[in-house]
Amino acid sequence: MSEVKFPELSQRMDKVAAGIQNPKLRNMFKNCFYSTLETTTKIHDDGCTYVFTGDIPAMWLRDSSAQVMHYLRVCDCPGIKEAIAGLVKLQMRYIALDPYANAFNEEANGAGHGGDATNFNENKDWIWERKYEIDSLCYPVWISYKYWKKTGDASIFDEQYLKSTGMILDLFRVEQHHEENSPYRFQRFNCPETDTLPREGMGAEVAYTGMTWSGFRPSDDACVYGYLVPSNMFAVVILGYLEEIYAGVYQNADMARSAKSLKDEIETGIRKFAVVNDPEFGQVFAYEVDGKGNAVFMDDANVPSLLSLPYLGYCDMDDPIYQNTRRYILSKKNPYYYEGSFAKGIGSPHTPPGYIWHIALVMEAMTCKDDAEKAKVLNTIMACDGGTEVMHEGFDSNDPTVYTREWFAWANSLLAYFILEEIDKVNEFVK
Repeated sequence: MSEVKFPELSQRMDKVAAGIQNPKLRNMFKNCFYSTLETTTKIHDDGCTYVFTGDIPAMWLRDSSAQVMHYLRVCDCPGIKEAIAGLVKLQMRYIALDPYANAFNEEANGAGHGGDATNFNENKDWIWERKYEIDSLCYPVWISYKYWKKTGDASIFDEQYLKSTGMILDLFRVEQHHEENSPYRFQRFNCPETDTLPREGMGAEVAYTGMTWSGFRPSDDACVYGYLVPSNMFAVVILGYLEEIYAGVYQNADMARSAKSLKDEIETGIRKFAVVNDPEFGQVFAYEVDGKGNAVFMDDANVPSLLSLPYLGYCDMDDPIYQNTRRYILSKKNPYYYEGSFAKGIGSPHTPPGYIWHIALVMEAMTCKDDAEKAKVLNTIMACDGGTEVMHEGFDSNDPTVYTREWFAWANSLLAYFILEEIDKVNEFVK
């Protein structure tokens, strides 16, 4: 690893790592904990923090938030608090440039997918990709709220934050009526079907539900039906956060009421259209619906996922519909649940059949209460690193030395987060 930029943090984490008895897990923890700071973080002179995704030079609103989540535990170390605040500052600037975009360039250099047919605005040179995903707008609010609660620092809630989050509310409302009101179109040519939207870029037809429409999943794959349920659930969570921020920090009762009203409308739509009775598992959440009676039943490894709902704060782990859904998606009824000779778990249509994602394995461990299950999953993760002592995107469940993305900071950060959450038990989990 390269030299750590934050010496006090390094000293503290060396002490934490020293308490991990298993040598491989100790190395994995250190590699994964430092991954974002050492390999994907640039702090600009203006105080903004650019966090790119790893082997791709662009900054995703989603990934950059998830990549720093584990650093909230140590934001009393000099420089860490400022780095996270600087990330939020840059995210809010990017959202103001184009709230439909999911990934941005470090400077206005025109890099990325410039050949896509989409209604770019004058800021297109800043935009790496313009796949509209609900979660891209949820994650910056999520990390900023968590940061505020951890540090008590409300300085991130400035005029830019108010403007950009107001744009989020406006966009969510527009996309509640996608057919009538949406200006968004997206087409990519000579590409897999999952990289473009049908109907000349509008996506499959939907009817009003109260939920808000999304063109793409957090995998950056196109939605089959436009109401992506776990992302709408994530929207419910962050709208609750915004209601609290608007009321408590900005003293803006009108915006607080607007956030609450939108939250309630989306939640009502989820309960009316996305809860379906399965003959084997009982009431479960669908993955996508269209408001016209069609639904997709599955889960994808990328977060927000149905598996991740307690982690995101949408429901408790004991919620009966969540538990039914969890059993469903961790079974062969989920078309992206794979069982191989080395591992079993959730993958994604974004990667080849039979490939399990490390993100999904970590999330499986984090959303169960049973220590024996957590230990089993953690040992599987360790056995399926392909000998690299870091996480990847997906790996072949029959041969973990075959994997996608050698450098994937989001997965590294999530494993580090889990180990820190369970630090008092990891020596029991892994002998």
